[in-house]
Amino acid sequence: MNPNACLKTISFFLGVILLSAALPGWVAAAQNNQKIYLIPVEGTVEPGMAAHIKRAVEEVKNEPDAIIVFEMDTFGGRVDAALEIVDTISGIPKGKSIAFVEKKAISAGALIALASGTLIMKNHTLIGDCAPIIQTSEGQKEVGEKTQTVLRAQFRSLAKKNNYPEVLAEAMVSKNIEVYRITIAGKTQYMDKKAYDDLTENQKKQISKKETIVAKGELLTMDDKEAFDLGFSKQSVENIDQALTFLGYKNYTLVPLGQSWSEHMVRLLQPFLPILMLLGIGAIYTEIKAPGFGIPGVIGIICLGLVFFNQHLVGLAGQMEFLLFLIGFLLLGVEVFILPGFGVAGISGLLVLAAGLVLSFQNFIIPDPSFPWEKQLLLQNISMVIGIFVGAFLISLFIIRFVLPRLATLVKGPYLSATLENSHVDSDRNIDVRPGEIGVALTTFRPSGKIKIGNKKIDAIAQGEFIAPGTPIRVESVEQNHIIVKPNTDNKGSK
Repeated sequence: MNPNACLKTISFFLGVILLSAALPGWVAAAQNNQKIYLIPVEGTVEPGMAAHIKRAVEEVKNEPDAIIVFEMDTFGGRVDAALEIVDTISGIPKGKSIAFVEKKAISAGALIALASGTLIMKNHTLIGDCAPIIQTSEGQKEVGEKTQTVLRAQFRSLAKKNNYPEVLAEAMVSKNIEVYRITIAGKTQYMDKKAYDDLTENQKKQISKKETIVAKGELLTMDDKEAFDLGFSKQSVENIDQALTFLGYKNYTLVPLGQSWSEHMVRLLQPFLPILMLLGIGAIYTEIKAPGFGIPGVIGIICLGLVFFNQHLVGLAGQMEFLLFLIGFLLLGVEVFILPGFGVAGISGLLVLAAGLVLSFQNFIIPDPSFPWEKQLLLQNISMVIGIFVGAFLISLFIIRFVLPRLATLVKGPYLSATLENSHVDSDRNIDVRPGEIGVALTTFRPSGKIKIGNKKIDAIAQGEFIAPGTPIRVESVEQNHIIVKPNTDNKGSK
């Protein structure tokens, strides 16, 4: 064999051996670079949570190997916020999202959990019960069939996408769905009562086992074992590390994607927004009724500004709401500085502010008939704002009547504390002028003016006559501290 050819052959095999030896290390290094991002879904489902999840997903979605785990611990919340979160999760590539139920995923939380590609539950946790409810004067009440139909369709779509039993997913929403688990021709399947009743007699004879999973009048709520048994959860585990190990992730870095300072502030302020609006509107009305511009106006602007800023950060308040807020404040400024009192400008300003506040609590202007909860949300927002305005009006009246008069005494004097309780307006002893005295008019009388008697300059009133400056006058009488004069036609004794 040619020595050069032999040398090339040996070099080739050595290269293959070295490559084989290095390959496991490279694979391990690549696996060590696997990042798994953890996004908490805890507390009430509301626009602040939706904004946080959207920002966190946007931050990592361009990483091709990124895995996102949603750590669930929620009793649910607003339908619109939950659907926004579902849209965000649905945009994650298939197989890249995991819902890990840390404690509970109830109501809107169940909808969010089923949107993820994989569901794993911690031992002794719960999922389900997604019946939409509204708050009425009689307490909490389930919404009508129109809303339930839309939500059932959403659950059915997610179940179909992630291979969950569709009829069981629908049973989380409506109480009127009765679901059976039947074994027919050796295969297990889930079927609601209507579908079961539609089976032919021959098909029913082939059923070897039938059991009721969800009875009529109940909502499907499952613990981790039941969710595994019914085909929702992949496994029951002790912690998230065990869940990731079960899914085949051995070398990974768990990266929490917590809230930013602004998102934390948004979720902190969210429960207090009605109170801020109450204080803000009350302070603004107090400022309109009080002269000048002071502390109430500043407090009102700060409170309403916090409401708008909060809703802007969660994506509900945009350019239109900002324009309405600006126009409202400008109209109120006209009322305070140009047209004191409370008139058209003030009323218009408050109405424009009210419209801006209503729109800043929803992501639509006109409700979409295909989303029935939007109409309910609009009515709820209008009722909230009207109630706040009425409460603010009553609070401002209390402040103007009782607080402001007492507030001045808290500031150090000096004060003028004398009163006119014992004074008299019918006494002429303090005026050093007597009827019959002669003087001269210093100004034109229309009918009042000034006269000069001796070295004294005194205010006086002409008795029904026009008196020009320089005209001699005579004091006719002194009545209740008023000096009545008339022209002195004989000029005797004029000074």
